[in-house]
Amino acid sequence: MSKNINGATLRKFILSSARLLDQNKSYVDSLNVFPVPDGDTGTNMSLTMLSASKEIENCPNNNIIDLSNALSKGALRGARGNSGVILSQIFKGISSIFVQENEDITPKIFAKALKEGSDVAYKAVTKPKEGTILTVIRGVAEHALSITKKSINMEDFLKSIIDFGEQVLLQTPEMLPVLKKAGVVDAGGRGLLIILTGFYNVVTNTESPEILEFNDRISDKPLNNYMQFHADLDNLEDIEFAYCTEFFIINLYKKTTEADIDRFREKLMTIGDCVLVIGDLSLVKVHVHTNSPGTALQSALELGELDKLKVENMLEQNRALRQSQEELKSIGMVSVCAGEGLSNIFKDLMVDYIIEGGQTMNPSADDIAQAADKVMAQNVFIFPNNKNIILAAEQAKEISKRNLVIIPTVNIPQGIACALSFNPEADLAENNESMLESLEAVKAGQVTYAVRSTTLSDDMQLNQGDIIGIDSKDIVAKGQDVSAVTKELIEKMMDKNVSNITLYFGSDVQEDDAASVVDELSKKYPKCDVDYHFGGQPLYYYIIALE
Repeated sequence: MSKNINGATLRKFILSSARLLDQNKSYVDSLNVFPVPDGDTGTNMSLTMLSASKEIENCPNNNIIDLSNALSKGALRGARGNSGVILSQIFKGISSIFVQENEDITPKIFAKALKEGSDVAYKAVTKPKEGTILTVIRGVAEHALSITKKSINMEDFLKSIIDFGEQVLLQTPEMLPVLKKAGVVDAGGRGLLIILTGFYNVVTNTESPEILEFNDRISDKPLNNYMQFHADLDNLEDIEFAYCTEFFIINLYKKTTEADIDRFREKLMTIGDCVLVIGDLSLVKVHVHTNSPGTALQSALELGELDKLKVENMLEQNRALRQSQEELKSIGMVSVCAGEGLSNIFKDLMVDYIIEGGQTMNPSADDIAQAADKVMAQNVFIFPNNKNIILAAEQAKEISKRNLVIIPTVNIPQGIACALSFNPEADLAENNESMLESLEAVKAGQVTYAVRSTTLSDDMQLNQGDIIGIDSKDIVAKGQDVSAVTKELIEKMMDKNVSNITLYFGSDVQEDDAASVVDELSKKYPKCDVDYHFGGQPLYYYIIALE
């Protein structure tokens, strides 16, 4: 048994773990505990690992230093959501130790790298919570240091830290009450151990990424059919394939199988690049850069019906970009949101660039950096509009050509309030101060549905499909009627200082229904200005702003 690993083995480690996590991402997603449709920890971690593996594949040699730099760079660029960002920081720390080695990596060096990965990840989180992936990586790292005080081979080393990690993971429900109440272990911690298992599989020559089985949960698997998708931003510097083609495949034919979807994905890879085919037999999201969009569409029609087709000529986009000689202005703005209506609202408020994303579609650090770089401004304000995107936005500072100023907006109303407060005549510091003040002036609520049954407290039992109203942090209303829950949520959020109530209705709400709710609210709160706008956001019936 080998005591050390070389560059070739390190390459295999990353590729194997990326494949294994991709096979098990849906399972990790199912461990998310908050009963709204945003279970995407596994997906975010998998996309982060796939980005890292892509950089590893593009590394032209097996030099440990080059591979380590590629690992750190790829994980950072692909980091999505809090779980993905934390994972990227773990690899950043690990890589910083590996790059010091010109030869093989011993278990002792590996242990030191895990400790550095843990330290870097903890520093990246403003308020670290125990009972999360952070606890698992710290426990694994400390155990790794303890067992390398004596000689040990790599197989026994990896087996020991995985076994210890499992013990730590089983303790996470005792550290986070929400995990214990839901009957699950931490999703991010499970994802990390799957990655380490991918390493172990290489050492033991069992690299086939079989779907793993764990006893991590006692509750039924949550319903989450809304698939995450976020296409990479186009790189228009050197275009080989001219047409960015995106669409959904809906109402798949009964004869269509998962194998047909896999074959469709493989076919797209032969006619283009940047291929993403994500979904299942209920819905498939497709993205491809190709010179033959008709071929892609015709092949998709063999699986089902097409919806929301979009074909963009990237050559023309590139020409326009190259022809632009506009001087950089002082300040620009970038906002993250999902929904045609919300996108248009931000554009009307002079936001320069919109990144499609939100609760279930977390853009990566690279997505955010590229969006900011397309803004013709020296300084760019970023509105994440979701707490799960703030860390990725902070990481984007390291790779963007612009000076990024991250305004920590955690919801759409805060983002809109910040955009409204922008004064093009004021300088960067004045606008920053004004935007931060505006965060405190708005209260936000959301109305959505529970994706599974759970008990939140003695007087709050949720059943799958219940309509739920959420204030800034808690579920405070539930029922079977969207309008009734919306009104109850607003009632519980109201105080004497509120003078404006604004509703942004989603893609599943008719405008007449929204108008009816607003009419009732106007009568109930005659001292308030009550209004509504089309948001078009998925999953959330209403996003509510009280100011």
